[in-house]
Amino acid sequence: MPSESEIPIASGSAARRFAVGLGLFYAAMFGLAGAQLPFFPVWLKAVGIDAAWIGVIAAVPAVARFTVLPFVTDFAARQRSLRFVLITLALLTTLGFLWLGWLHEAAMVFAAFAITACVWTPMLPLTEAYALSGVAHYRLHYGPLRLWGSVAFVAGALGSGLFSDMLAPAHLIWVMAGLAAVGAAASFGLQPLAVRESAPTASLFGARHLLRRPDFLALIAAAALIQGSHAAYYSFASITWQSAGFGGSTIAGLWVLGVMAEIVVFALSPKFSIPPVAMIVIGAVSAGLRWSITAQEPSLIVLASVQLMHGLTYALTLIGTMALLIRLVPHRDMARAQGYLTALTGFVMSAASVISGMMYAHGGQGIYHLAAAMALCGGLVIWLTRRTFAVGGQPHSAASGG
Repeated sequence: MPSESEIPIASGSAARRFAVGLGLFYAAMFGLAGAQLPFFPVWLKAVGIDAAWIGVIAAVPAVARFTVLPFVTDFAARQRSLRFVLITLALLTTLGFLWLGWLHEAAMVFAAFAITACVWTPMLPLTEAYALSGVAHYRLHYGPLRLWGSVAFVAGALGSGLFSDMLAPAHLIWVMAGLAAVGAAASFGLQPLAVRESAPTASLFGARHLLRRPDFLALIAAAALIQGSHAAYYSFASITWQSAGFGGSTIAGLWVLGVMAEIVVFALSPKFSIPPVAMIVIGAVSAGLRWSITAQEPSLIVLASVQLMHGLTYALTLIGTMALLIRLVPHRDMARAQGYLTALTGFVMSAASVISGMMYAHGGQGIYHLAAAMALCGGLVIWLTRRTFAVGGQPHSAASGG
């Protein structure tokens, strides 16, 4: 990587335009996710899809992340403009959700959603690649840009919940299509990037494929294990809390606490001065502690306190991961790097979800012991390989994401 003095710096107004455009696109993208995750199954049921098909259809995005997605991100990396690729994918995603709205037969819905997932799921890793290039180009901070996605996720979920009370469930797909259209409109606000790379960077990295680099492999393995440890939480937290006697509003409040904690960490991240490796280790240890406590079926007060650790287990791990990616990966390879990271995380999370489901059927909260072990293994991987991250570029400010 070039040193900071070698990175071209644009005017403050150009940086602001980049930040606003990216923030709006993050918000639109995560707003759609906030609506789709809880309410897409509701729509499927409303149009007459049976439970077996719902399970298969709902798994499509996760499967796409570690099958089709790496090929799409590799294709995008060969293009001159990530902005153009993101605009194209956003438009195709909108068409995909509009197409779904006219379908009601299970096999057709599955086929249409599979095609839509092929253009929708690569948008996040490609946006992250675009964001990290802009962070280096404009000397911005990743966290404050990314927090708008978390804010919009909550807004999308709550807003869709309100619409679900006003609309027939069979019409919820149009809310998702509308949010996808907002994302397509926001994509045109993304600013073109032309980030230089110095000759030393090209000679250092050009001959080495990312998947042959121990430092890169260690980073994505650690990140996948720590983030994948959240699978049990995402899949079974609401069920276990409901079984413990918590009401719907309490359960919703616990989820919101976690997201609010990650928003706070993203917002404060420019003030962080700890190294990226330390951020990931803290995230791993925090996750090990969080899942170990959750497995004990704690009281509501303890559980609420534990939920605040989401800011460390998810957000701090993500910030540290992005910081190391900026340090290790040249800009021209960032889309590929994000694709590999997302694919491995998707695979680990899918496998952990399946195993957690099997364990939950027999041992209930025991699934959180598996989650704790996964997170601690991720922390161990990054700690044991920490010296390798001193190679491959000039260290940037951790707060700036690199």
